[in-house]
Amino acid sequence: MTSFRTLFFRGKPDAGFARSRRAGKKSSSEMAHERFKFIRIFFVLGIVGLLVLLTGFIITLGPLNISVGDSYAALLAHFFPDHFTVDALTSRVVWNIRFPRILGGVMAGFGLGICGCVMQAVLKNPLASPFTLGITAGAQFGISIAAVLGFTLFGGPYFIIGNAFVCALFCSLFIIGLAAIKGATSENLVLAGIAVNYFFTAISQLLKYFASDEQLRLMTNWGMGDLAAFSWANSQILLAVFLICIPLLMSKCWDLNIMTAGDETAKSIGVNAERTRIFIMVVSSLLVATIVCFMGTIAFVGLVAPHMARMVIGGDHRFLIPASGVLGALVLMSADAVGMNLMAPTIIPTGIMTSIVGVPFFMYLMMKGKRKEFWT
Repeated sequence: MTSFRTLFFRGKPDAGFARSRRAGKKSSSEMAHERFKFIRIFFVLGIVGLLVLLTGFIITLGPLNISVGDSYAALLAHFFPDHFTVDALTSRVVWNIRFPRILGGVMAGFGLGICGCVMQAVLKNPLASPFTLGITAGAQFGISIAAVLGFTLFGGPYFIIGNAFVCALFCSLFIIGLAAIKGATSENLVLAGIAVNYFFTAISQLLKYFASDEQLRLMTNWGMGDLAAFSWANSQILLAVFLICIPLLMSKCWDLNIMTAGDETAKSIGVNAERTRIFIMVVSSLLVATIVCFMGTIAFVGLVAPHMARMVIGGDHRFLIPASGVLGALVLMSADAVGMNLMAPTIIPTGIMTSIVGVPFFMYLMMKGKRKEFWT
């Protein structure tokens, strides 16, 4: 039976490991692991701090001249009105216009980064992400049905999430079923995802053909990804889904670590790989569907962020999952800031900016052809 030590420490244990254990001391490999653990925690906290600093800077970008100090003061004034004060115009612009867009980018990037990380783990495929597997296209198709045909599974203004979730779940289960087929390779899974993507995109385009002008405008914005649609009212629903999905995905971090050694090894240790795979894909589908409902199709964040995190902190999912989330938030927030100011006053949709960055990275991974280096 493969031990946890063998899974998380490459190579053979050092010669002094047993003696160190008997003497009550840590071996050199354990001390190195503790140092690396501190580095990983410091890296995640450093990215969070960078997000806070970047938030104050991005708020200053726009036609209204706002200083970095005023941007933080406007935010803190809503929580500590006795200690921070700004003029009414600055407060309204920061709190009602600029900050909700930034918050939406952080939440969407965080969710997509985490979903991409866990999908790559359960499918053992470095090219897996909500976009490349066609899950975002399925969610968009569910929204298109609600927008054009007025059909929702559960009723109510916000329950188009149900449509998006069911269609996204169908894509996930299709990919899981294909992965379970003997002989299905990493390349086949990506090709299947591309096929699913094109299929649902084609049907969405067909619905656009019969849509009214207003419906066409909404569907176009969804297709390009637009953080401007995010508001404080939407944040409550998205936050509720986050509070459900993120802890559920984090609870499987040890199972994902074990599954990287193979399904047979996981089974010998007591991890049901197939059940974990289905659980991860269902929860991820719900999270992706909710993000697509409020911010549209945002491509490649779920592909780029996990690889950036893995290059720095390794493959331990206890740290890789949150690191992928914060890096996804950083990538999406930065791409949106560039899109808002690159051709000002014209705003480039966020999904277009992430695709400009993500497509070259995707091609790099396709051409590199060293899949094993991500999992060994």
